[in-house]
Amino acid sequence: MVDTIERDVVVIGAGPAGLMAARELTLKGRSVAVLESRDRVGGRTWTKDIDGATLEIGGQWVSPDQSALLALLNDFGIQTYPRYRDGKSVFIAEDGTRTEYVGDTFPTDEHTQREMDRLIAELDRLAAQMDPQRPWEHPDARALDTISFHSWLRTVSDSEAACTNIGLFIAGGMLTKPDHSFSALQAVLMAASAGSFSHLVDEDFILDRRVVGGMQSVSERLAMDVGAGNIYLANPVLRLEWMNDGVRAVGANVTVVAKKVIVAVPPNLYSRISYVPALPRLQHQMHQHQSMGLVIKVHAVYPTPFWRNNGLSGTGFSPSQLVQEVYDNTLHGDERGTLVGFVSDEKADAMFALDAAERQAAILASIANYLGDQALTPDVYYESDWGSEEWTRGAYATSYDLGGLHRYGAHQHDPVGPIFWCSSDLAGEGYQHVDGAIRMGAAVAERVHHQLL
Repeated sequence: MVDTIERDVVVIGAGPAGLMAARELTLKGRSVAVLESRDRVGGRTWTKDIDGATLEIGGQWVSPDQSALLALLNDFGIQTYPRYRDGKSVFIAEDGTRTEYVGDTFPTDEHTQREMDRLIAELDRLAAQMDPQRPWEHPDARALDTISFHSWLRTVSDSEAACTNIGLFIAGGMLTKPDHSFSALQAVLMAASAGSFSHLVDEDFILDRRVVGGMQSVSERLAMDVGAGNIYLANPVLRLEWMNDGVRAVGANVTVVAKKVIVAVPPNLYSRISYVPALPRLQHQMHQHQSMGLVIKVHAVYPTPFWRNNGLSGTGFSPSQLVQEVYDNTLHGDERGTLVGFVSDEKADAMFALDAAERQAAILASIANYLGDQALTPDVYYESDWGSEEWTRGAYATSYDLGGLHRYGAHQHDPVGPIFWCSSDLAGEGYQHVDGAIRMGAAVAERVHHQLL
């Protein structure tokens, strides 16, 4: 039997965006129900114990520009701690040459470095011309959106090595898609959302701090303010019946009748809901041009952080390696050492074609290329595979295909009658980060509250 309840607002999704919206509306005196398909809160943030080790399965880092998230952490009294970065980093060149270095500049030849600097400067210039809240209004929006990031880089520089190195930060590092599959405008948005492209290439900035207790604790604390009795877990919304004067959200175990609904899931999941009546044509078209990337986030836990004894920070980069990025991800207060590495897009495709044992061996061998053979034998090994997770289906957030951002972006926030859209995928500042989810949750809650006055 399905219970039916009445609320002012029903929120679909108990990730940071949905819970922030629900909390803000609750604080404004509105009655709220949150329907969540998973059996937990947190969405794409998830702190989980695996074989005796606490791991950040999803989003985890906080950068200095993420003022909305930092303010919320401060309000909740949640502490942060810095990512370990003492010692030398490692860069592996296309020819396999391994170099230990200090600083934020890859150790490359003079021409490659000069061209990398030129590409960074040009991306910074374009990002400075963009309001991340309205990237489609960039003066060169159409031109930038109808050329792939791969091709655009090569119109600016004649250095293949420089283009490949710079492409790594956006393609494998952020959008987790091959750089030929998204536009230069989408890449500029990624840079503008973080303040500049220079911030993206500075791992000490973008991967600055972590949350004591894990990033999922932010959602858990938001849920406390919403109230456990207003959050319905394991309740995917099957159907959304809407008219201009209200909605009826039919979940697996509860139906909510409300005046407004906030759909706080990524755009690639909008179509999991049946809308009655159907959404307008523009919405159908727009949603088909937004998709997730693919990444394997690899966690390896060792008895000690052995790399530190070797004078290494645990940080490594290579556009040609299977694992293109690796970092020290040791848990706060833990004597053990944890590494996290990332295998993105087409490289992840190749890994998923292997069986689990072959995949683990290949990935650990790649990490060992950076940090030595001790990396081959962790006590705990775990792969975060959000691409196979039913209620996510990729990482880290949706992005538009070629031409989609300038064509549809201006409409992605438009409500449809009583239906409002809310996720980090739609954020300007903090795009695809928890900070963006917090910003979106607060902004959409404010819009909905005023419409209810």
